Amino acid sequence: MADRSYIDWPFFEDRHRDLAAGLEAWCAAHLPVDHGDVDAACRGLVAALGDAGWLQYTGAEAGVRLDVRTLCLIRETLAQHDALADFAFAMQGLGMGAVTLFGDGPQRVWLEQTRAGAAIAGFALTEPGSGSDVAASSATAVRAGGGWVLNGEKTYISNGGIADVYVVIARTGEAPGARGLSAFLMPADTPGLEVVERIEVMAPHPLAHLRMTDLRLPGGALIGAPGAGFKQAMAVLDHFRPTVGAAALGMARRALDESLGRVRARQLFGAPMAELQMVQGHLADMALGIDASALLVYRAAWAKDMGAARITREAAMAKLHATETAQKVIDAAVQLFGGDGVRKGMAVESLYRDIRALRIYEGASDVQKIVIARSVLEGSP
Repeated sequence: MADRSYIDWPFFEDRHRDLAAGLEAWCAAHLPVDHGDVDAACRGLVAALGDAGWLQYTGAEAGVRLDVRTLCLIRETLAQHDALADFAFAMQGLGMGAVTLFGDGPQRVWLEQTRAGAAIAGFALTEPGSGSDVAASSATAVRAGGGWVLNGEKTYISNGGIADVYVVIARTGEAPGARGLSAFLMPADTPGLEVVERIEVMAPHPLAHLRMTDLRLPGGALIGAPGAGFKQAMAVLDHFRPTVGAAALGMARRALDESLGRVRARQLFGAPMAELQMVQGHLADMALGIDASALLVYRAAWAKDMGAARITREAAMAKLHATETAQKVIDAAVQLFGGDGVRKGMAVESLYRDIRALRIYEGASDVQKIVIARSVLEGSP
């Protein structure tokens, strides 16, 4: 059983502790699921998470703040049990993040569906020529007859091909670069939207390359003001980037837990592996990295929940440290398992594949270093 003593830290309230205990019990009864058919597994997970009420936390009523500590606790716990369950939960929040924070009444009808598990959400931001450099997005949205016509491509879109609705970022041209982007709510059955390719990756997830060709949206599809898309996307990431660190934290905790079971039971040189000082050194490094990550993740979440306007620096630190550390912790776990560590079907082998993408999506590690460095150079608190 992974360490849960951190739940008593002062970052949390009793409601967070109650939620964590309830979710842990739910996960023990329902996870992991069969990943043989990834699309079916994701649809099933969204429905199950919705039925159980967990997806309600992925959004909020108009004027109500998202609780980032709750999002982090849920992602951490889900990721300990099933990385695909964490993915399914996270994308409901990230996909509808712009609607949660900036959407109007009619747009929020979709939000209620995604929070209930009745619809699957996607966030169409990345393009073939602009990944980390969001301001270089080239997909366009042109005013036409009271509505908009969209053209362009998006790639590595999570839930691509199975989503019922996407938030898509496109260039409306109010100004050069980031100031000329806008966000739109785009139902997946809109004529002109094509799934060009389903993308297979090392840890199975539903991903796709999308193309929009003379795709028409009504005027009401625009989220907020024209030209505000970049700011909206960054605000969404401010809320959800710490949760990526939380997911990595959950995977690292699982790797440590698996390692503890292994070294206590495995005999080596006539004694349990746990008695070897080199093994103990690995365990100490793993535990230290996990606690440091947890402190950074929940500091960022707490700061946002306490009303901080921006937590760009804190979120970058949390994501960077937690994802990089989790990679090291899981690699150490594979090493402690020896040959069994690379055997397909073993928990640490799955974790080794699951963790790698977290160091890339929602801001690659190198980008997070730039964000942190700029903050330090500018003297930001």
